[in-house]
Amino acid sequence: MTDSKYFTTTKKGEIFELKAELNSDKKEKKKEAVKKVIASMTVGKDVSALFPDVVNCMQTDNLELKKLVYLYLMNYAKSQPDMAIMAVNTFVKDCEDLNPLIRALAVRTMGCIRVDKITEYLCEPLRKCLKDEDPYVRKTAAVCVAKLHDINAQLVEDQGFLDTLKDLISDSNPMVVANAVAALSEIAESHPNSNLLDLNPQTINKLLTALNECTEWGQIFILDCLASYLPRDDRESQSICERVTPRLSHANSAVVLSAVKVLMKFMEMLPKDLDYYGTLLKKLAPPLVTLLSAEPELQYVALRNINLIVQKRPEILKHEMKVFFVKYNDPIYVKLEKLDIMIRLASQANIAQVLAELKEYATEVDVDFVRKAVRAIGRCAIKVEQSAERCVSTLLDLIQTKVNYVVQEAIVVIKDIFRKYPNKYESVIATLCENLDSLDEPEARAAMIWIVGEYAERIDNADELLESFLEGFHDESTQVQLQLLTAIVKLFLKKPTETQELVQQVLSLATQDSDNPDLRDRGYIYWRLLSTDPVAAKEVVLAEKPLISEETDLIEPTLLEELICHIGTLASVYHKPPSAFVEGSRGVQHKRLPPRAGSGESTESPDVGQSGPSEAPPAVIPSQGDLLGDLLNLDLAPPTATVPSVQPSMQMGAMDLLGGGLDSLMGDESDTVIKLSERGTAMPASLGGAPAVGGGLGDLFDLGGGVGMPTGSYVAPKTVWLLAMKAKGLEISGTFARRGGIIQMDLSLTNKAMSVMTDFAIQFNRNSFGLAPAGPLQVLTPLSPNQTIDVSLPLSTSGPVMKMEPLNNLQVAVKNNIDVFYFSCQYPLSLLFVEDGKMDRQVFLATWKDIPNDNEAQFQIKDIHLNSDVASNKLQGSNIFTIAKRTVEGQDMLYQSVKLTNGIWVLAEMRIQTGNPNYTVNGNKET
Repeated sequence: MTDSKYFTTTKKGEIFELKAELNSDKKEKKKEAVKKVIASMTVGKDVSALFPDVVNCMQTDNLELKKLVYLYLMNYAKSQPDMAIMAVNTFVKDCEDLNPLIRALAVRTMGCIRVDKITEYLCEPLRKCLKDEDPYVRKTAAVCVAKLHDINAQLVEDQGFLDTLKDLISDSNPMVVANAVAALSEIAESHPNSNLLDLNPQTINKLLTALNECTEWGQIFILDCLASYLPRDDRESQSICERVTPRLSHANSAVVLSAVKVLMKFMEMLPKDLDYYGTLLKKLAPPLVTLLSAEPELQYVALRNINLIVQKRPEILKHEMKVFFVKYNDPIYVKLEKLDIMIRLASQANIAQVLAELKEYATEVDVDFVRKAVRAIGRCAIKVEQSAERCVSTLLDLIQTKVNYVVQEAIVVIKDIFRKYPNKYESVIATLCENLDSLDEPEARAAMIWIVGEYAERIDNADELLESFLEGFHDESTQVQLQLLTAIVKLFLKKPTETQELVQQVLSLATQDSDNPDLRDRGYIYWRLLSTDPVAAKEVVLAEKPLISEETDLIEPTLLEELICHIGTLASVYHKPPSAFVEGSRGVQHKRLPPRAGSGESTESPDVGQSGPSEAPPAVIPSQGDLLGDLLNLDLAPPTATVPSVQPSMQMGAMDLLGGGLDSLMGDESDTVIKLSERGTAMPASLGGAPAVGGGLGDLFDLGGGVGMPTGSYVAPKTVWLLAMKAKGLEISGTFARRGGIIQMDLSLTNKAMSVMTDFAIQFNRNSFGLAPAGPLQVLTPLSPNQTIDVSLPLSTSGPVMKMEPLNNLQVAVKNNIDVFYFSCQYPLSLLFVEDGKMDRQVFLATWKDIPNDNEAQFQIKDIHLNSDVASNKLQGSNIFTIAKRTVEGQDMLYQSVKLTNGIWVLAEMRIQTGNPNYTVNGNKET
């Protein structure tokens, strides 16, 4: 007989009868009664009144009965906390049972009972179970630590469970290792700065060994943990890739995607000319292709991830175009995703094949899919120039089908093709005009009007065509009205004598009869232009337009890097960072790919590398909709954060304004003096965050400058901070410099739009060192199309302070007459080194001796071909002053001091070996 009998509603289901049965002497009767209680609880009946009777049933050797009672306890312990304590003795006793299943069951249940009163009793049994001889008990106890941490984090830390959990990573049983990693990862998510997973080559080796033997979900936990590790060099990166690659052939798609994530991250560190790099690219394709033979839901998840991978590394799947061809029985969401990837993979080699497929799709019955297919043909024409003629021919064939929605989509994409290839395919305009009457969708009507206005001189009856649209002007959508206004003004400028009446009519409709502010404003602008200076109007309205870009829907590079780090998670399906859809503190850590091989960034010493964000793109500021306030009230901090305002006269070094000062550079809590001292160990993991410190000591040597160059503060070359496509045609490049004690931001503003830009202003968000503009942005003349203006903006350090991540991140808003635009960049810390940073020798000696050597760190500056005297002179140009020099065993020792704008002093010792291009800096910080 099945268990359904327990859910029947008979007299026996009454509480008083169940109570009697629970207290029966017969074991079978007692078990039946507990099953009935669980059945009643499952269907929503309140059986909490039976709590003491059910708890009494715990004293049994029967494993099935014990499981049922534990299930009941987990459900009702929260509502009956005082009664739940009655069960504690049994739990403690069960944790010492001879049967490992019962020991594990007891510790698991105690972890699931989220009652504060019970947690203190859980500590001792949990400690024993973490060191149990049976691996099943240990792996269960590892997960219990994470559950307990969620209830009472302080208790877990005080009891030393986190250290025990770290020790379990070295366990001989792979499942124990996997659960320990899972628990530590869970705890680390809620405490992002705790550095619980202190990964080093020895730990990584243990994880890779366990990876081969644990279950599939254990493998996922370990792979996700590996993905957060930063290898020391390309050799270690290759070694890890070689040991992870076999996971690509796993049957579980989640394991495959986790392995792909690890390989995609570590490939960044492999030189592209390495043979193994090419081999790895070939190995990544088959598992991704295999994922597409799963059921549709899994296919969709795989396709969303592949979409990201193809944007980052299209070469992986460039020969696998056929697997993305749509099948007749694919659901629409799979079809659309495949279509998107086909376009991304389209190239001169496979375009004929792709176009044949797309033409076939355009005859399907699914309207949404057909629309997307027609658009895809247009995108192929724009992406692969050699195929443009064939694409246009295909689109004309589709227009001849006279299927309404096909014609409309074709006209929309042909407009884009005209923008990409001007004066090349205008012969098709006559065919387009034949279909004018069938257009009923705003986007298609607007596209057709644009074509008529743009090529009015080639269309004999252009005025009649536009006049036909004008008849129902007020019924049209705003998009069509705006386009019609511009098209008629273009027509008037090309044929002024024939269309004077028409232009007056449209200007009157747009300005006097319309209540749409955009339309009214554009109408007034055209009216004034035409009435005051027709020549200027012609230059503005008929100006040469910039070519449209090939790929307008690519994900922004910084966001793409973050999403690659989240392959196999919801973020990779939504194509949004976790912070966009996860509430609360969890899941909002921003991840980045490791520095690319040969980029000049050192994984050993993040201080050494390119100044500013030239190699690694700056972090992306949230979209305008996510920001709090406009240019005049720029504040990107969470609403709850309160930062004390800082008076310019106050010495900032006197306060711990950065919530740890140079914490993220050197490790623990900050002090006003940092010592870079003699004996060194590896740099603490928190320094690993130091892409934050782009523009470190390596840049100060100005490697390309040569020995004969005059000394002076190193200025990095300008890099693009804001792309024109992100800022309505405004491109901003820049760098930072310190000249004569004044910090300056050197900007190049380029107008890649068609309209003049004026009224520039700039503002910074609160930042780690209080950087703020010391005056307005001096753009004295209007910025014309295709013009570039160089501006130098002086900066002060008296602005409001808030610790940024990374420490030297600067969030900027620039306003002009078009809009407000946001971007972020990173400034070199050497910018903050002040001119009076030379410490007195006696003070230096006393301070140096006072700082203990317990908290030590070491890093290297590589490939510096200068002797100690030249190096010292160059460093002095950046306000790093040499206090003393001595020679020990052929090594020159430079003792140096630096003072930051906020009053923090840094003391350093640098060792330079003659003939050795690598300098060693050993570090320590006063605690």
